[in-house]
Amino acid sequence: MSEPEETGKYFHSVQLIEDKCKGCVTCIKHCPTEAIRVRDGKAAILEVRCVDCGECVRICPNQAKAAVADTLESISKFRYKIALPAPALYGQFRGGVKPERILAGLIHLGFDDVFEVAYAAEIISGRIREILQQPDRPMPLLSSSCPSIVRLIQVRFPEYIGNIVPAASPMRLAARMARKHATETLGIPDEDIGVFFISPCPGKVSAVADPVGYSKRFINGAIPIAEIYTKLHSFVYNASDKDVTDHLCKASGVGIGWGRCGGEVLAIGAHRHISVDGIHHVIQIMEEMGRGKLLDMDYIEMLACVGGCVGGVLNVDNPFISRRRIRELASQDSPSESDAAIAERQAQLLQTVTPDMLGLDEPIEPRPTLCLHSDMATAIQKMEQLEEIVKTLPGIDCGACGAPHCRALAEDIVRDLAVETDCVFKLRERVHELADEMAELAAKLPPAMGVLGKGPTKDDDKGNSSTAGTEAGS
Repeated sequence: MSEPEETGKYFHSVQLIEDKCKGCVTCIKHCPTEAIRVRDGKAAILEVRCVDCGECVRICPNQAKAAVADTLESISKFRYKIALPAPALYGQFRGGVKPERILAGLIHLGFDDVFEVAYAAEIISGRIREILQQPDRPMPLLSSSCPSIVRLIQVRFPEYIGNIVPAASPMRLAARMARKHATETLGIPDEDIGVFFISPCPGKVSAVADPVGYSKRFINGAIPIAEIYTKLHSFVYNASDKDVTDHLCKASGVGIGWGRCGGEVLAIGAHRHISVDGIHHVIQIMEEMGRGKLLDMDYIEMLACVGGCVGGVLNVDNPFISRRRIRELASQDSPSESDAAIAERQAQLLQTVTPDMLGLDEPIEPRPTLCLHSDMATAIQKMEQLEEIVKTLPGIDCGACGAPHCRALAEDIVRDLAVETDCVFKLRERVHELADEMAELAAKLPPAMGVLGKGPTKDDDKGNSSTAGTEAGS
């Protein structure tokens, strides 16, 4: 795929459009990981902290943030093209459009085959059910399906990495199954196969380019739903029935339900669970865990976007309407299926894949985001300095300094990324001090010049007269 710009160790699909940025600091106040600063009138993204959640894209009033992804033309590089539609794609079309028409539309756009991520989600649901039955598992288990949440845990809550459920994401499994079918069944060389995810969010675009927990990529690119929606819309609503076939659609409503918040826990049949959508709400829940709460929960479904994947910034339709549409599709396809029947079908589906396809193949590592110094003694000294600086700052977190709050500014100062007078209040204090110093200096003269503006004294006059008389007598 066309790789997002690499600024260091990590890939990010969310990037700044510098010409549009006005330095308004709106983004720094909403970034959940404090990954943005404003310097020299322009926003800058700290790549080690960015989790590609898309919040800055969503709220920037100047549209100065954007997700860089592939275009539909990218698929032409491959002889055999496979589309992996996210379940959220089905929620973008109103008027009772069936999934088979949407999948047929992808073929019409130039793909040779389609493999539903919703179908892979059913299989992963069965795997999570198995993990929930393990007696020695952590409590609660945390969903791994949203890559922005996995990255959030790496950045802000690394102590809970061990709670992330060790199951592959549906997107990952769908890609492996699609490739396996193309190579083994159709006999197509792997290098001729292009697998492209149809993405609702920048987080998944980044996960394609820089997967966390996996050593090998199976997806060649990610195309935003918004990129193909207009062309797809034309086919979906204008194509005749003879252009639509049913064989492309394999997923049931259980898998399709993963496109909205709450769909995952319904699919895995967890009893003691909660579903949380919106990354700021997820942070609140993680902080609750840090206070020793929620330990009686079996599973927490966490999604960065409000409403779930239907709320991703790369979608086109209203997320609340899309969420309702996904719920309707799921209930139409599986109207009264019992949890036991769902579990039985998932167990059968699990037999169609090998165990190595269902999990991670490398550990998830924390991201060190507050490294004040490589030397421990120096780092401790800088931390003490940071705390002292915080005490001197006003504590109103106005953002005028270009950092999200006063403590972040103090951190930047000790890391030599900012100075104390970046704070407008400290700058004003300094200006007052300089003004007082200038006034004091203005009143002083060198001793040889006497007192400024003061005329000769009487004694000086007498002395001068005496001296004049003496000089005259002589």
